[in-house]
Amino acid sequence: MTKGVYLGNNGSVEIARESLNAPWAGDLDAADVNVPRRRFSVSGAAGSFITGDRIGIFNQGGGNLELVANWAFPDWGGFVAVDDAGGMRLYNDFADAINGLETDAVELIAPSATQQITIATSNTKQYRFVSKVQSYQFTTNRNTVDLSGIGDEFQQMYATGLISGQGTIDCFWEYEKQLCEDDCSGQVELPQYFAELVIRLQQGSDFAGRFHILTDPERSVWWECPICIVTSVAMNFEPTAPIHTRIQFVTSGQIRMRIGRPEGFLTIDQGGLLLQENDHAIELQDD
Repeated sequence: MTKGVYLGNNGSVEIARESLNAPWAGDLDAADVNVPRRRFSVSGAAGSFITGDRIGIFNQGGGNLELVANWAFPDWGGFVAVDDAGGMRLYNDFADAINGLETDAVELIAPSATQQITIATSNTKQYRFVSKVQSYQFTTNRNTVDLSGIGDEFQQMYATGLISGQGTIDCFWEYEKQLCEDDCSGQVELPQYFAELVIRLQQGSDFAGRFHILTDPERSVWWECPICIVTSVAMNFEPTAPIHTRIQFVTSGQIRMRIGRPEGFLTIDQGGLLLQENDHAIELQDD
């Protein structure tokens, strides 16, 4: 009997941004805002955020937020770009934040008085495929635990040991999309994100990951890791050769192997029905 052999052509890596830390809170003064350059900075906030993070800024003192021009609300949400000096620019689009151009940034105003604000990452756990992935390795292992010194109830919890994982991702390095390329900001994450993630100071270098072995709209196989921690990012630079990035990570928390249809694979049949994972249909309206 002949059996099929699967090649690594259909594998992929997805990551999701997620913050488990407390938001930054402090004062915003008029001197903190550079209106002509559409840039502002507050002490201690730059280390909490990295370029591409979705953030929310809230005025804790009551009244409207005096930071974004032509904005009459107590809070604002969008994307942030952080420069080397710790300055931040705000953007309405993820791709614009990655590029970090001054002309695309949201226009700012200087507050008339000191405001007490809170800045928090509001990243929904939306998975994006990592672009330019050349290969990846993912290893799981089970660590045995010495159970001689604990009671029977806890022995049942740890008798099978603890599962941990680690791996590497090899990518062709990419920093920003060129103007001639299509905007796929809602689906693709740039490899540069890992280089920025590993040096984030306060919120840590964690992400949620899916490591697909077989990607198919009907039946896929993948590892799902709620917490992956980047431990190192190496770049291999050679003249006349593509720049390679090698990312090493370890996992924390529960690791599961999933078989089925990922949430992102929703198909439409010929009758105009949206098919969900439970195979029930939702009729799509033209409006």
